[in-house]
Amino acid sequence: MEERASHTYTGERDTHLILDIRDLVKVREQGGVVFELKVPLFRVRRGQFCGIVGESGCGKSTLLDMLALVLRPTYCVGFDLIVPHAGDSIRAIDVNTLWERDDEAALAKIRRNYLGYVLQSGGLLPFLTVYENIRLPLRLKKGAQKNVVIEKLALRMGVNGLFGKKPHYLSGGQRQRIAIMRAMVHQPMIILADEPTAAVDSERAKAIIDDFHMLAKEYGTSIVVVTHNHRLIESVADRLYTYELSEISQTVTRSVCAPMNG
Repeated sequence: MEERASHTYTGERDTHLILDIRDLVKVREQGGVVFELKVPLFRVRRGQFCGIVGESGCGKSTLLDMLALVLRPTYCVGFDLIVPHAGDSIRAIDVNTLWERDDEAALAKIRRNYLGYVLQSGGLLPFLTVYENIRLPLRLKKGAQKNVVIEKLALRMGVNGLFGKKPHYLSGGQRQRIAIMRAMVHQPMIILADEPTAAVDSERAKAIIDDFHMLAKEYGTSIVVVTHNHRLIESVADRLYTYELSEISQTVTRSVCAPMNG
């Protein structure tokens, strides 16, 4: 159970820290070719805009899948999600322990309660209206009623007139704004976005990044964006991570993820 894998947090004395990953390794092998991703330290704080930048094949999406708790590391010293507890206290959910127990029910509960996800294409369901797409995370949380939150976010993001439309009637930028809203509506601690500007032009891409920046600062939501476009996010990101690739042998490639800006 998730509760049995939690403990009083004794790591870095930072009341704003919500994700603390230490010495994570993921090894993938195919056809005798090995790719090793190493993440010595990865931390996210409340309301922080974090960018993960790098070219194709460096391990950006692999790391994001582990942050989303849908891919298990090969090895990890610590993977703590620090969440509010009773009163003003906090507790750390030991995700490592849940992986070791293969406790998919607890991992799914964490994904529902604390994480939001935005895909490259938005990932809206074509047979649902905009409003039904936005409400989907609330339905999965069983009985959560947040209509006021939906209306407030829609007004803030300029999409309140689109509720009755199906996704194929929307522009690329509108679909991404709806996808961001859907990821945001259940008020997660962290939103993970995988190349969220890949399907739009540069002007719309900047508007989408500005939306994420607004959500981080105005709502205190932490944003982790994966992108190959360093220039797009460097002016708004609080923290940037990038990758250093090295050929260990003819069959082994290692990628090390580390902070770009200290």
